[in-house]
Amino acid sequence: MVEVGPRDGLQNEARVLTPDDKIALIERCVAAGTRRVEAVSFVNPERVPQMAGAEEVMAGVPRRDGIAYSGLVLNRRGLDRALDARVDEVNVVVPASDTFSVRNQGTTVAEMLDAWDGIAAAADDAGVPATMTIAVAFGCPFEGDTPPERIEYIARRAHAASEIALADTIGVGVPAQVRDLTRRAREAAPGIPLRFHFHNTRNTGYANALMAVDEGVTVLDASAGGFGGCPFAPAATGNIATEDLLYALHRSGHDTGIDMESTARTGMWLAERLGVPAPSLLGRAGGFPASPPER
Repeated sequence: MVEVGPRDGLQNEARVLTPDDKIALIERCVAAGTRRVEAVSFVNPERVPQMAGAEEVMAGVPRRDGIAYSGLVLNRRGLDRALDARVDEVNVVVPASDTFSVRNQGTTVAEMLDAWDGIAAAADDAGVPATMTIAVAFGCPFEGDTPPERIEYIARRAHAASEIALADTIGVGVPAQVRDLTRRAREAAPGIPLRFHFHNTRNTGYANALMAVDEGVTVLDASAGGFGGCPFAPAATGNIATEDLLYALHRSGHDTGIDMESTARTGMWLAERLGVPAPSLLGRAGGFPASPPER
């Protein structure tokens, strides 16, 4: 599980959290057992003010063996900032559609792939793994359905990646697409681990996540409280909630090493900080069988 609440969970919210609140969120996630956290984004804070203070956040996160913090980068300047801040991983977003790429990142897909080559090489020189996240892999709000052949092409270009993440940025995917794209990506980029990033915009996110697991995928993104969205994609609402996904995985017999109840409390805590209700359900309904009351 990769906890993306501190980055994707916050980037579309009206209320901007302080670096101290972001650090507190990360500390709560780590205390619950999370071992991979997408903590920050090294983008222009004028474009995404919710992501300001990345260096301050990275200076304050708990550094322990076995915990990896990643930072999102879109260009070489972002990578330099990330390396200076001592991230453990970098996450480079390469959209699958030109219109989304230009609106989100100011580059075409081809230009972003060229940027990826340089970022991945520099990250490798620094000994930092680089994940390529293929955004709008299932569908684009401006161009419609994403041809699966485009995902194959981009995945082949990700030969230097430590991991490829397929992102349903606007929550349009269904399980049949997950199965198809998993198999296509594996054929296009053999030996590179796959990860998925789902949004629950149309109530298919959890079904998609379980399909990915059935296909042998072992890494999923999720956001405490179910917060998240993209400021450059219309109607791109929340990520699948970490606590709700944990319920589905644990009840299905999978071990994540993350405490579900603690994560649910973090989701409710985050909702209070943001001043909006949490989209997640576990914080309201509770687990099953019900846990004994705390003493």
